[in-house]
Amino acid sequence: MQYEVAVDSRLEIAAVSLNEMNSCIRLMIMMLLMATCLASAGERNDTCAGIRSGIGIDLRPSYAFSSYHDDIFKKMVDVSDIRSTRLAMSLHLKYIFAFSPESRQGRLYPGAWQGIGASLNCLGNIRGIGMPVSIYAFQGAPVCRLNDHLSLYYEWNFGASFGWRKCDGEKAYSNLIVGSDVNACININAGLRWEISDRYALTAGIDLTHFSNGNTSFPNPGVNMAGVKVGVSRSFGAKPMESGRRQEADTLGLRKKIMLDVTAYGAWRKRVYRGGDTPVLLNGHFAVAGIGMSPMWNVSKIFRTGPSLDIQWDESTDLKSHHAFGTTSDDICFYRRQFINQVCFGISGRAELVMPVFSVNVGIGYNFIGPEETRASYELANLNVRITDRLFVNIGYQLLNFQKQNNLMLGLGYSFF
Repeated sequence: MQYEVAVDSRLEIAAVSLNEMNSCIRLMIMMLLMATCLASAGERNDTCAGIRSGIGIDLRPSYAFSSYHDDIFKKMVDVSDIRSTRLAMSLHLKYIFAFSPESRQGRLYPGAWQGIGASLNCLGNIRGIGMPVSIYAFQGAPVCRLNDHLSLYYEWNFGASFGWRKCDGEKAYSNLIVGSDVNACININAGLRWEISDRYALTAGIDLTHFSNGNTSFPNPGVNMAGVKVGVSRSFGAKPMESGRRQEADTLGLRKKIMLDVTAYGAWRKRVYRGGDTPVLLNGHFAVAGIGMSPMWNVSKIFRTGPSLDIQWDESTDLKSHHAFGTTSDDICFYRRQFINQVCFGISGRAELVMPVFSVNVGIGYNFIGPEETRASYELANLNVRITDRLFVNIGYQLLNFQKQNNLMLGLGYSFF
């Protein structure tokens, strides 16, 4: 009797997975139909003057894995779920725009493209992880030209993904890697771009993706996908989008000078207390706030570098020395900490890739002043979205010692020059 129940359970799970896979296929077909409709509309009506637009479709088969080690999975999750999760496929639909060669941005950054994309991500373990949809901004550019039609390119994607089945111990019992319904999506891909005509281009290369909630929920080891990308794009309008081979960069507008970037940010985070024999996931969220002051030198039109003074306050810092004696994991309490005991000061070196609208800023630093637990190296990755020449939105993430997930950074910045 027990055997019959087990068999019926497996058949029910298989039926659910099959239905969800069919839904995945239907959504992919709908995205392809949307791409066809957008291409038809774009053929009739191009975008505004100074901008040339296009549509693109990517297919990205991948191998999916988590930061958790398989030995941990084998103790808590069915091995068949682990194996099925490793197979992933994503379909991307992208609206692309590029500045025309006649515009200043087009002369400064020939061949660069950017836009908005949406993707449907299907992992093998749909029952446990879900079938998330991502919405993201992207930007790419040719790195070097191999001939008139072939070039090496790079592209990054940054956005949010929705529809995850988060770990709750019940419905998503086979999921120990996703702790929230919404996760950040970060991608980098690079490869070859072949312009087969004035309007059509093919791309092929390697593709790396990371999904994470930025330590705002638990668990948060993240989902990683590594694979390949193949895609096709088509430009709209009476004139094709230029690739850069017939353009010359306008360097007259570039003046080498020092700029001071001041960025203020805030966020929230979860915290695991490790002061005792057993780690304790603390209730609620802790606030984080910080400011960075970075004098940056414009080395070229696309590259800036310089040092940065980084100050951060973390409400969850210095818990160990303020643990209320006698309280355990069931009723753990902490004494109120002084503000200065939650602040750390660090110095980092920054490098920034500057392109139209977006810039990518990365840094490595060390906290010299602050609580003992913060005196470590820290690593930052930031996406800056320019609202004006001076004002920008900052979206970033910070690690400690190249491995410990620390916190998000969501804020505003201002450039003084």
